[in-house]
Amino acid sequence: MPDARLIPFALPLPQVLPTIEGNVDYNLFRGQLLRIDQLLRRSGLESQLIQADLEHWLAGGKEPSAKAQQNHQLHSRRALRCNIARLLIHEDFRGFAARLADSPLLQFFCGLSAVDGVRVPSKSTLQRYGLWWEEPQVRPLVHQLLCEGAQAPDQLDLAQALDLETAFLDTTCLAANIHYPVDWVLLRDATRTLMQAVHLIRDQGLKHRIEEPQSFISRINTLCIQMTHARNKPDSQRQRKRTLRQMDRLVGTVRAHAQRYRDLLDVHWSQTEWTRPQTEQVLGRMEQVLEQLPQARHQARQRILAGRLVANDQKILSLYEPDVHVIVRKKAAAEVEFGNTLLLAENPQGVILDWELFRQSAPADSALLPRSVGRMERAYGPLRAVAADRGFDSQTNQIGLETDGIFNGVCPRSPRQLKQRSRSWKFKRLQRRRAQTEGRVGIVKNVFLGQPLRSKGFAHRELTVTWTVLVHNLWVIARLPRREARAVEKWAA
Repeated sequence: MPDARLIPFALPLPQVLPTIEGNVDYNLFRGQLLRIDQLLRRSGLESQLIQADLEHWLAGGKEPSAKAQQNHQLHSRRALRCNIARLLIHEDFRGFAARLADSPLLQFFCGLSAVDGVRVPSKSTLQRYGLWWEEPQVRPLVHQLLCEGAQAPDQLDLAQALDLETAFLDTTCLAANIHYPVDWVLLRDATRTLMQAVHLIRDQGLKHRIEEPQSFISRINTLCIQMTHARNKPDSQRQRKRTLRQMDRLVGTVRAHAQRYRDLLDVHWSQTEWTRPQTEQVLGRMEQVLEQLPQARHQARQRILAGRLVANDQKILSLYEPDVHVIVRKKAAAEVEFGNTLLLAENPQGVILDWELFRQSAPADSALLPRSVGRMERAYGPLRAVAADRGFDSQTNQIGLETDGIFNGVCPRSPRQLKQRSRSWKFKRLQRRRAQTEGRVGIVKNVFLGQPLRSKGFAHRELTVTWTVLVHNLWVIARLPRREARAVEKWAA
């Protein structure tokens, strides 16, 4: 492999940031960005991410020129800072592109500001920046940042070292960006996707005899409206069954037309203006729906016509997101949610120590405690105390924590044990602090990730969660008291 050492070079001379007076919120945000910029440089996190990306880029064995490597390093730095700034202000790619073009402060932070002009990345470039690194490359750097804050707080200008010996655990459901999984809605989604793909193929000059594709979409929409209003009629069950039979026949016709057009495009794609990769995009979109459509139709017949229940592990919840599960949370706002289970562990200062997003159905909370403790001890060293709600309690966990010398602050299931444990001041203090973890989960989910999470595919959702944890931790650390402030207060006293 070619030499993967970073090439040092001077960045473009940035423009001077304007002085804004009288706006407290802007000055606070500006101070946060400048503090995060300092953390990235002093912790070495920025240089290590760029180094990891450079090694991955040079893994192909091709020897690039010095100019090409400098350009790649520049884009790598911009990718890191654009990802951080976008998640920090909770914008999508299109919205962040507009904000970036309009804000000298964001341009300065992202390394785009220059005296001779500003060139802002487009929405598509920002989307590529979001996938610049893979999840296994980002996760270790989160651990490194926290270890730096615990072992060398002066390096990060922290007045107090980060506490990596106490953890508070909780789980939540990360809702997926899908339609509510009603059986006949799946048939509507399939019709729309297949007929829109057929419309694209016909625009390229490949045609079979067929009605206008938009007419199928209009007919399925009409049937969906009828299905919705059938509940208000006296013979609602009969109306729903009759409407579903009409939808099923229509979807069968749509499937036959789509299959013919899919085969036609696969054979005669060279007669279109598309390249083969572009053709594969359309073919893959159609195949994904065509493969699941028979099961979706059978599921709708079973539930609506036959009145039979379908097991959760056999249900199709979305034609586009296969790694989504039914999660029974029994919460007041949503008894049942659809998405993936997310485990979070924070420290007393509010930084996220450990996280895990589950592709498959997650085991019980009690089974998650040992694996989370193991990851944290491998990343940060021995733990001193662990606290969680009663869902994480089990006899096995009690014995395991006692064996490892970790104080058990998990709320016990047994009322008798709870009454006995409540006599300990340390247990009560941990349980009182654990209540704040619910708020931390809400901040990560609703503020940073957004509900629902818009990333498509489990791999992208997992990467987004890891980026969010990194940005959240930088945001928390940037708000902690700094060493200089403590020194000034001590001198003034």
